[in-house]
Amino acid sequence: MRTFAPMEETINEVLLHACCAPCSSAIVEWMLAHDVRPTIFYYNPNIFPLEEYEIRKQESKRHAESLGITWIDGDYRHDEWQQAVSGLEQEPERGRRCQQCFALRLLATARKARELGIEHFATTLASSRWKSLEQIERAGLQAQQAVSGTTFWARNWRKGGLQERRNQLLREYGFYNQLYCGCEYSIRKEQHSTQAT
Repeated sequence: MRTFAPMEETINEVLLHACCAPCSSAIVEWMLAHDVRPTIFYYNPNIFPLEEYEIRKQESKRHAESLGITWIDGDYRHDEWQQAVSGLEQEPERGRRCQQCFALRLLATARKARELGIEHFATTLASSRWKSLEQIERAGLQAQQAVSGTTFWARNWRKGGLQERRNQLLREYGFYNQLYCGCEYSIRKEQHSTQAT
C-alpha cells in the first residue's frame, strides 16, 4: 500500500467527502488554488448525538455556500452506521470499528460520485492527525474497487502547511471546533481518559 502518494494525473473535479468544516476548509482552498473544482458531500452517519451532527452539518454547509461550492447532504442514517459497526463497540480508536466506519462512508461517497458523473473522490478524514492514513486509504481503494468508474484520490492532506492553514481558517471563519471524532464510542473513550487524569 502506497500510503497517500500524490497523484500524477491532472484532476479537474472531485467529490470531496467532508467530515466537518474545519477539516475541509484548507483542503478546499488548496483545491481551488490548483484548479480542482470540489463538490462537497456531507455524509457522516457516525456522528452522535443528532444535535452534534446538525451543528457540524450546518457549519459545513455555511462554508461551502460562502465559497459558492455545491454542497450535498448525504442524510443521517445513524441506525445503518450502528449496524455496520455492531460488535466493534469496544475497539480502540484506529481499530477495526474505525476501519469499518471509513469503509461505509467512502463507499457511499464513491456511489454518489458515480451517480453525479464525477470520476475522482477524496476525503477530509485524511487531514486529521487522529486518523490512520493507512486505514483511510484502504477504505478508499476498496470503495474504488467496488464502484466502477471511480478513482480514489489518496492524498495526504496533512502536508504542505495545510494543517497550519486549517487552524488559521478555523479562527477566520469562527467555525465550531468539535473535540471528539463524532461517534458515541469515541465520546466514551474521551470521557474515560478525562476521568482517569
